[in-house]
Amino acid sequence: MPPDPPIDRLSGLLERFRVQAQLHHSGALCGLNHFDASAGHGYLHVLRRGSLRVSHPGAQDVPRSLSFDEPTLLFYARPLTHRFHNPPEEGADFTCARLIFDGGMRHPLARALPPLIAVPLTRVTGLDAALELLFAETDRVRCGQRLLADRLFEVVVLQLLRWLLDHPQEAGVRPGLITGLSDPRLARVLVALHEAPGEAWTLERMAACAGMSRTAFANAFREIVGQTPADYLSDWRIALAQNRLREGRPIKRLAEELGYANPSALSRAFTAKVGMPPRDWLARAQA
Repeated sequence: MPPDPPIDRLSGLLERFRVQAQLHHSGALCGLNHFDASAGHGYLHVLRRGSLRVSHPGAQDVPRSLSFDEPTLLFYARPLTHRFHNPPEEGADFTCARLIFDGGMRHPLARALPPLIAVPLTRVTGLDAALELLFAETDRVRCGQRLLADRLFEVVVLQLLRWLLDHPQEAGVRPGLITGLSDPRLARVLVALHEAPGEAWTLERMAACAGMSRTAFANAFREIVGQTPADYLSDWRIALAQNRLREGRPIKRLAEELGYANPSALSRAFTAKVGMPPRDWLARAQA
């Protein structure tokens, strides 16, 4: 049999939950530089040259201190306080961007990724061209520099996510969305759920999409993604509902789009996942 055609594992996800980048710094970092989690941003740091020691005060799920002496990407997918320590006379050369994930910690990738991914630039295929353009933009001020640098950082984020899908174990990714998208069988199902969340997705239909028996599919999904197919689908639908409620979409329309029989059914599912009805959640989110 011919091999299955390749599928786009990221577009359906990132079209619904964007990741935006904002240029934060370019040039030498000397002395102690503090990035506080209370600012609410993720970060992408590109160590272009020099050495770096980074510490994570009070963190329990990342090393307290790490050192780097080769060009490296440091990807913080969610807010985490970190500090850079550099000798003033040997300030390392950096280009950094703040990252804004739609929905914050509700962003599916922010939930699925480790708090820190550090990978040498040479490991990520395809980065050279994007980084060359990025460095050219950040090395001197020109018209539209910030806008173009932001878009180029987003290209780097996308290329890093591509690499993560193919190297989840090397990046230390735990069972979840990333590991699921890394499995060719489960990826077909996850992409279909992302593209058409309102369809009638039974276990039988999902298993058929994966080309597996019901039992084999359910067991593989639970082991690789870390939850049942039904729980993942419910989480995805509620995450979409939260984003669309913030955009002003009426719950009646959302119920139809997301596969619920009526607004009451969506409200019950929403309350079970979030802990409060959609109206109360939206009022709190807006406040």
